[in-house]
Amino acid sequence: MRADIFIEKKLDERRSTGNYRSLKPENTLVDFCSNDYLGFARSAVLKGKIDEEIKNSGQISNGTTGSRLLSGNSVYAEDLEQYIAGLHKSEAGLTFNSGYDANLGLFSCLPQRGDTIITDELIHASIIDGARLSYASRYIFKHNDLQSLEDKLKQAKGNCYVAIESVYSMDGDTPPIDEILVLTDKYNANLIVDEAHAVGLYGFGLIGEPVQNKVFARIVTFGKALGCHGAIVLGSNLLREYLINFARPFIYTTAAPFHQMAAVKMAYQLLQQSGSEIELLRNNISLFKQKIKSGSTYPLIKSDSAIQCILLNSNQRAKDVALHLQNENLDVRAIVSPTVPAGSERIRICLHSFNTREEITLLTTTINELINA
Repeated sequence: MRADIFIEKKLDERRSTGNYRSLKPENTLVDFCSNDYLGFARSAVLKGKIDEEIKNSGQISNGTTGSRLLSGNSVYAEDLEQYIAGLHKSEAGLTFNSGYDANLGLFSCLPQRGDTIITDELIHASIIDGARLSYASRYIFKHNDLQSLEDKLKQAKGNCYVAIESVYSMDGDTPPIDEILVLTDKYNANLIVDEAHAVGLYGFGLIGEPVQNKVFARIVTFGKALGCHGAIVLGSNLLREYLINFARPFIYTTAAPFHQMAAVKMAYQLLQQSGSEIELLRNNISLFKQKIKSGSTYPLIKSDSAIQCILLNSNQRAKDVALHLQNENLDVRAIVSPTVPAGSERIRICLHSFNTREEITLLTTTINELINA
């Protein structure tokens, strides 16, 4: 079969099942879909701090000219990693060009043949892909289900790695971290936590003192509440050295440019001063939950985070509701299978510190009229 025939066939299958994806240009709708929880990506204050940092550094290069193991490393990059690790109370950290790269690098190179990876069933695709590239055995436990996790831990062999998110990207809920740590300690397993959607609303994340000393590794991405790009794997000095030597997405890619590193550093500085933005975000989450009226037919997934989801149970229903909201100038997106399991299609609402009371009221009123009609 010619490649173009195969491609067209697969795309037709996606269209017929309502799963076809397409890119959409930027718009002027009210933002209820981005991960810019604290408004840093649009912040004039942050842009000013970045410009000042670049000016004061005297840095004039546009790129880094190579990987960090060749020509792309710098004192600034290493100092930044230590600075971020210190803020997160971690011994060390290694930056990657994206959260996807960080998870791909960590999970593809650390577990070996004869080892075991156990992941929550709703874990991010980047961790799934990283685990697939390893030679380790892989098990999946039911979402946030401690008994299911323990059943899998009993089957584990070799070094065991358990992967969870502190805030799940498609549901917005949080796992029972303390109880999971009891189990990983009991079975001598290593817990790895992706903090992508927790940083910001929960300060530097949900893994704080003294819990971080019991967590093997954390992944923090800079493209969510920090409003930048890139990621860091936090852990021991030993883990950092290992990743430098074995993580292919780190070894074989051009290093991040100075501008990106300066942006991340300034975003962390701004985060330390952002108590008012965090309070605004928390108030907006409370306001949304007070005003939304979801029932048993279309339930709201339990979440205290900035991610709020209403299950609509079909691709078409989710798309129809999202389109109606967009026609009302509200940028809400449908999340359809296979991104989420079939039967759990939903609209995913991201709340921000900059959303006004009037915008949230319009959003909830419109949704209430739609799903209760």
